[in-house]
Amino acid sequence: MNIKVINIVGWVLFLISSIGFIMSSLGNFWAMFGSVFFLIGCLVFLLPFMKKED
Repeated sequence: MNIKVINIVGWVLFLISSIGFIMSSLGNFWAMFGSVFFLIGCLVFLLPFMKKED
């Protein structure tokens, strides 16, 4: 496995955990607020992996 694959796997695991946090925080506004921002942050960090390499 190269470093790029390992990084992608790590970020996918973070995405799965953020979805779990969102599901567990249903009904609690501030916990949901933090969980959604955690999910958005994970997606932002995944953006460079989605770009085509020149």
